Amino acid sequence: EEAAKGVLAEFNLGCQAHTQHVYRVYVTTFLGYGGNMARRRYEERLLNATLASGGTGLSPDTPYPDPCLPAGLRDAVARGNRTLHLRGQGDWSRCLQAVRPSWASTTAACRWAELPGAHQLRRHEFYGFSEFFYCSEDVLRLGARYHSRTFAKAAADYCATQWATLEQRLENKLFSQHADLDRVRKQCFNSAWMFAVLHGFRFPRDYAGLTTAQLVYDREVQWTLGAILFKTRFLPLRDLQQEALRQSHPRLVRSSFVHHHHLLSLCILVVLLAILLHVLR
Repeated sequence: EEAAKGVLAEFNLGCQAHTQHVYRVYVTTFLGYGGNMARRRYEERLLNATLASGGTGLSPDTPYPDPCLPAGLRDAVARGNRTLHLRGQGDWSRCLQAVRPSWASTTAACRWAELPGAHQLRRHEFYGFSEFFYCSEDVLRLGARYHSRTFAKAAADYCATQWATLEQRLENKLFSQHADLDRVRKQCFNSAWMFAVLHGFRFPRDYAGLTTAQLVYDREVQWTLGAILFKTRFLPLRDLQQEALRQSHPRLVRSSFVHHHHLLSLCILVVLLAILLHVLR
């Protein structure tokens, strides 16, 4: 935690001048490390290597064996006027090695490459949202508590399954209702990437404190939570309430003035009517 002080943001959500509701939140960005960008970089690396060597993959008759596609799946990667033809091998172990982050440290004692700026704080409960949940639940049906061995075996078995079988399972609605053709096609790569990134965060292989989830109290968690925290980072809840009162005060004053004005007019009218009735008698 000492090493991460520079990336800790402090938020005061208290209503009184005390530190009971002061929270330190670890904030950083890994923009560009998502599954879609990772797959794009992976395909470009394959295409460039194939073009440089003039090897397999330049013709549909000799497709490049891609370990990160389900077994038997054919695909094509087009970049401008260049096309790389792929045929899935369904080898999750090889795919895992292929997608290992390029920022791997040659001196790191950890077997897996570590993400730059990743600090493992001393807390026992973590939650994985977005792709962490979709990748484990939509196809593998392993949402909730994460177990690395169970996940790795399920991912490897899925990748090794023939593409025709996976298509049939999708047609028979054996996956989650959120799983579509694109998810089924990319699941092999995404699961390997998620596994590599997760342990790039320095989570041990036997770590049991990670839960993947989509909803918190029936509400979907989105990245906008970070924007809200950033927006209120210098404002304790007490100050926000006072600011709301200050903004509403002019409206209250004006409303009070208008109310008193009408009351005074009504009183004058009543007095005039009383005088008129007295004169008419």
